[in-house]
This record gives sequence, structure tokens and C-alpha cells, in this order.
Amino acid sequence: MDNLDDMDRRLLSALHGCGTDPRVAAAARTLSRAGEHGGLWLAAGLAGAAMDRDRRGAWLRGTALTAVAHLVGMGVKRLVRRPRPRHVEPLVRTVGQHSFPSVHATSAVAAAFAYGALGARTVPPLAAAMCVSRLVAGVHYPSDVAAGAALGALTARLGSRWMLTPRLANNRRPRP
Repeated sequence: MDNLDDMDRRLLSALHGCGTDPRVAAAARTLSRAGEHGGLWLAAGLAGAAMDRDRRGAWLRGTALTAVAHLVGMGVKRLVRRPRPRHVEPLVRTVGQHSFPSVHATSAVAAAFAYGALGARTVPPLAAAMCVSRLVAGVHYPSDVAAGAALGALTARLGSRWMLTPRLANNRRPRP
């Protein structure tokens, strides 16, 4: 386990080092702020629902899945209580003191899966950038981000059928 912890620390240090470039640091700060409480992803889902009237229900269910993923991530974080990295100087302030999992990564990846299924091609690369930004900002270990991403993907996968099938979403029985 010490080897994994050491690798986590070294990878974080290397990625955090990218933040010495002011443009990279500014991007990491901006993404971190935008992703706070899943705000960017919830707003994107609501915007999708407003613009795509034919699939409004799917967009709203995708937004709900993203919110649920965020809440699940927060719950896991409160159970695990892993401290944030202390060997690097963070580029942003954080709401909480705990690191595992990255809830930014959880909501970002859930949104990437949910909104990506609806054709939002810009969301997956933006979600990947969000995940990397948490490392550049120095507020998560790589394993925190990986776990958050896995949790977001799992949540979206478990809810994908509900999200994309209106009859299931409305709890109606198929008509004969």
C-alpha cells in the first residue's frame, strides 16, 4: 500500500507542477469553481432541457442522475474522510477537508455519460478537463479522481435505462 500512496503523491506533484504556468493555473481555478456543487453540470442539463424540447424529459432525468451522483459522492466522502493532500500548496480553496472521492470528478463523469448519450459532444472532454483540474489545483490525489470518475460512471450507467426510456421514467406499463 505504501507504493500506491507514494505513486499517488508523485503523480499529484507532477500534475500540480503544471499549475506553475499561469494560464494552466487560471484554467484549473475556473474549472474548480464552475464544478463546485456540480453547478456547471446541473446548469448544462437544464440548458439542454430548455433547448431540446423533444427530449426535455431525458435531459431532466440526466440532470437528476448527475445530481444523484454528486450526492452519492458526498456521502462516500463523509464516510471515508481521507484528508486532502498536504505536500502541495493548493491553487483553490475547498469547501471541505476530505479528499476521497473527488465529487467534482463524480458529477463531471456522470454528466459526460448522461449528456453524451443525448449527443452533447463537448461535455465529455470538458469533464475530463475538470478531472485533471483537480490534480493541477492540488486538492485531490489521482486515486481520488479515479474513484470519483468510476462512481460517476457507475451512477450514470445504473440510471441510463431510466433516463433514456420515457415509459420507464414515467413508471408506466407498456400498452398492449
